[in-house]
Amino acid sequence: MMPVDLIADLRKRFPPDSFYTDATDCYAYAYDNSRKIFPPDAVLFPITTDDVKYIVTLCNHYKVPLIPRGRGTGTAGGSLPELGGIALSMERMLRIITVDPANRVIVAEPGVLNQSVQDAAKPHGFFWPPDPSSAMFSSIGGNIATSAGGPHAVKYGTTRDHVLGLKAITGKGDLITTGCYTTKGVVGYDLTRLLIGSEGTLAVITEATLKLTALPSAVTGMTAHFSDLVSCTSAIVNIMALPHLPSALEFLDTGSLDLIRNRFPSMLPSHSSAMLMIEIDGSQSEIQDSINDILSACKTAGLICANQVDNSAALWKARKALSPLLREIAPKKINEDIVVPVTSLPEFLDSLTRLCAHYHIANVNFGHAGNGNIHVNLLIDPDDTSQAIRAEQCLDEIFNLVIKLRGTLSGEHGIGCEKRAFLTKEIDDNTLNLMKNVKHLFDPNNILNPGKIFP
Repeated sequence: MMPVDLIADLRKRFPPDSFYTDATDCYAYAYDNSRKIFPPDAVLFPITTDDVKYIVTLCNHYKVPLIPRGRGTGTAGGSLPELGGIALSMERMLRIITVDPANRVIVAEPGVLNQSVQDAAKPHGFFWPPDPSSAMFSSIGGNIATSAGGPHAVKYGTTRDHVLGLKAITGKGDLITTGCYTTKGVVGYDLTRLLIGSEGTLAVITEATLKLTALPSAVTGMTAHFSDLVSCTSAIVNIMALPHLPSALEFLDTGSLDLIRNRFPSMLPSHSSAMLMIEIDGSQSEIQDSINDILSACKTAGLICANQVDNSAALWKARKALSPLLREIAPKKINEDIVVPVTSLPEFLDSLTRLCAHYHIANVNFGHAGNGNIHVNLLIDPDDTSQAIRAEQCLDEIFNLVIKLRGTLSGEHGIGCEKRAFLTKEIDDNTLNLMKNVKHLFDPNNILNPGKIFP
């Protein structure tokens, strides 16, 4: 139950179409792609930085939880109002403030879609590299909150590598400006990188200065099919040892291939057990040299075929359809986005297969192999209590394996509420305490996205 005075203050500033309190209206903001549901007490739609500052200041005064939210495409429960309070939807902050091709910069508000940034940059010969599978629907603010990546992170990096500066409102209601407009700058602490990936727990982003990258002059695609997983992972290691990186290197296991075959019967060889989708960009001469090198790198014992593809768009469509397709074969999936060093991929995937067999849990794996970033999907029936328990035990061992191999528990989805119980596997007590102190400095009353990240 929100304080009456808080509601009265908010109604003085925000009209009914910008301030929802009816439970039916609020329900659309009760869930994200984690499929968990926590209804907020209210939903607010700011359109300016001043609006955000006003809202945060009031919520801090009344000590009411405030949960910043993009488009709800996250899978880790990062935008769920677990403790009630106000869902702060940034979806109406839609201005692209500056398009500056001469300085390779776009300045945008947090509600702008990733695809809208791409559309604004492309006529000038540029793009913004972060490309999550939700790029058509996810917002810049959400991308920044989780440091989103995608297939092209193998060559171009994640969101953290492409944000120059931010404007944001702290949990105390203070406006801060971080970073700068230039690609070089070492004045003060790097608060920009601190806020990126902080999942709305430190401050509410209201403006972002984004660094653009020149579009390549040419792009081509390749596929490589293997008879076994070992041969495929060996090829990944070989490719990543080459002097010129592919712009994307995606891995699909047998389960993933079967899903695609069911939907697109003629697209894949029937006897393939593992597949690599490879994209190469650059000049025509660079691409041809890379193709030759990659073909050689793929020549492991289990190689079935490796070829250039004429219709890479169809392949990418099939790859991006994998997550939705998984929902069709299992009522629930435990979706993780672990990362291990590329050289550890053979050991990780082999151990993962044995762990899932031991616990009798079906799994499908795919992901950004060039970064060692594998999306592990444990497929379970939520009504089967025994299976759910086994899946949690299996997941715990998977995370232990990841840490043993010097990996990390999340590559691009964040921690949210789904992974917070496992945070201490990766972060030691001293470091965790320092993080909590930083949180307290930014947000002393713990109103911003409370309960996220920290166990």
